[in-house]
Parts: sequence; C-alpha cells; structure tokens
Amino acid sequence: MIEPTYNWYTGNKLKIGIYGESHSESIGVRLEGLDYDKLDVSALAAFMKRRAPGQNDWSTPRKEADEVIVDTLQKDLFTAHILNTNTKPHDYSNLLRTPRPGHADFTAKLKYGASFNSSGGGAFSGRLTAPLCAAGFLAKSYLAEKGITINAHIKSIAGVKDESYNFDNRAEEKAFLEKLADVPQKEFPVVDDAKGNLMKEAIAKARANNDSVGGTIEVVIQGIPGGIGGPIFEGIEARIAALCFAVPACKGIEFGNGFDSTELTGSTNNDSFIFDDSLQLKTNRCGGILGGISVGGTVAPIVFDVAVKPTPTISKEQATVDLETKENTTITVGGRHDPCIVPRAVPVYEAVAALALADFL
Repeated sequence: MIEPTYNWYTGNKLKIGIYGESHSESIGVRLEGLDYDKLDVSALAAFMKRRAPGQNDWSTPRKEADEVIVDTLQKDLFTAHILNTNTKPHDYSNLLRTPRPGHADFTAKLKYGASFNSSGGGAFSGRLTAPLCAAGFLAKSYLAEKGITINAHIKSIAGVKDESYNFDNRAEEKAFLEKLADVPQKEFPVVDDAKGNLMKEAIAKARANNDSVGGTIEVVIQGIPGGIGGPIFEGIEARIAALCFAVPACKGIEFGNGFDSTELTGSTNNDSFIFDDSLQLKTNRCGGILGGISVGGTVAPIVFDVAVKPTPTISKEQATVDLETKENTTITVGGRHDPCIVPRAVPVYEAVAALALADFL
C-alpha cells in the first residue's frame, strides 16, 4: 500500500496527520503521541454520526456512512481511514477555470498550479473533518478518564440565539451545564429547542433561496486542571485557536466574553476572586484562562466561541472571472452542499479542543 501524503500539525507531544480529498477514494488520520489504546467502537460511531452528512433537511444530501476503519490502535499511535462512497466529481468539472467566490479555488491555484483538483474543494473541503473527528474522539475519551468533559452547542444561526453560558452570573452556571450535557443526544444541537426550530426555519429559507447562512458555536470544557498552558506561544488559547482554524469555514474565535470585553472598563471586566468553601471566580469573563493558563475546573470552566461563515458553495448565480480568457463571467454551482455548516460542525470543535488539551496533558 502506498503511504498516504499527510497534512501535519505538530504540538508539544502530539502529531496529527490528515490525508485525502473530498472525492478521493478514502480519507484518513494518523495520530502520534497519545498514550491511549482504548476504543469504544459504538461510542465512536455515535460521535461520527453527529457530524455525518445526509441525515436531515439542514445538511447536504450527500450520504456517507463515515464508518471509521481502524488500521492501528496502540499506545502512541492511532491510524484510521474512512471510505468515500458517494462522490460526484463531475459536479465540479466546470470550475477548473472559473474559481468559486468564497472558496480556496483561486488561492490554491496560486500555490499548486495546474495540479490542484478543485473537485468538492479537494483537500480544503470540510469532508476532511471526518477523520479529524475520529482522532478527536480518541482524545476526548482520554480526557474523560481524567474527569475532563467537552460539550458544545449552536450558539447562534442567522442571528437567532440559543441559550448560552452567562459570564456575568455564575449562579446560573450549574443549571446551564446540566442542559448542555444533554445536547449530544439531540438531532439538532441546541440547548433551547424552541430557538432551534427558529434556526431550522432560517436554514430552510436560505436553502429555498439557493443561499446559505452561518453562525457561532459555544464550547465549554469542565474539569481541566489548573496550571495548564503557559505564556507567549504556550498559551491554551493559542493552541486551541490553531486547531480551530484548521477547520474549514472557521472565521473567528473568542475566549470568555471576548470582543464584548472591549466595551468594558478594566474594573468591570476583571473577575474578582472569592472564597466560598473553595477558591472561585465571582464571574468568568476570562473564560477560565488567565495569562494563557487554565484557572482550573473547580474555579471556572473554559468557555470559547467560534464563528462559522455561511457555506461558500451555493446554487445562486455569482460573479467570477474566467482565468483563461481573463473575462468577467458568472457561475452557478451545482453539486451538493450544506445550506448551513454550523450544526454538523459542533462535534468537530469538540474534537479539536480535545486534541489541543490532550497535547498539554
């Protein structure tokens, strides 16, 4: 068998390699350095199903089982692959010379030239988050044995906002976290199902208009020990952010109250320390991290949000340029795509957060 060509991320101890393309025969992952060799196959399948396409009206009609075929499972090495069984590369044959707005078509050609295959986005496709989730599940399982849990939900879609973590009032924290823990069992990953229905309506409207919508995802990490991370390049935020931006369509990340903190004074943004049976933060505007180092799960959980842009592949006619004739033209993209990436991206951000934290531990 020919050794796959991996795209690598190198952390403190972990190395993560992803190979394949949207319409290649298979896609896969190689995870080195995680001292963990246990795998709950049924739990892995359930986790992968949360990301899998073709299951409902708010995702792409492309159907893939996303069965993870484990090739190696031993301490310090995990390799696996997933077969692509429902590819339609001809859907993109007319895009080799007319780059799609919002995609990597143009910049990939600048870097790779004629060798770049734009079919389904090639190596830039969100399809590559499937093997990333397989590695992330292993990291999540490793963390769970240490009492560390990672849960996420849709925070907003098209301006419709779900119930979310309250940085200013920690009296609400326990009740919210209990509801958040139920989200992985839901088909549509929100805390407030009524808000979820409004989000589905917004997605349906965008699909009917041959368009798409974006949103935000909130991730909460509980049980992390204090003292994890470091200054400058060793900060938890930097490592989590690096892996979050490896996920296609990620356009921003904020920890704690993030950009909202710019509208506060230092005295109102700072989290006061209090002692109530144990050391606590009165508020958690810092999102559980100070100086790039975790305050510890018994003091405050880590909370961060990611911004997910609208799916760039849409059926609406768009302006572009014919790269060969140098003439202005328009394109109408066929193929299959999600009218909103956000619901399927929720487990992906749990996975990359788990990989970042497992690397520290």
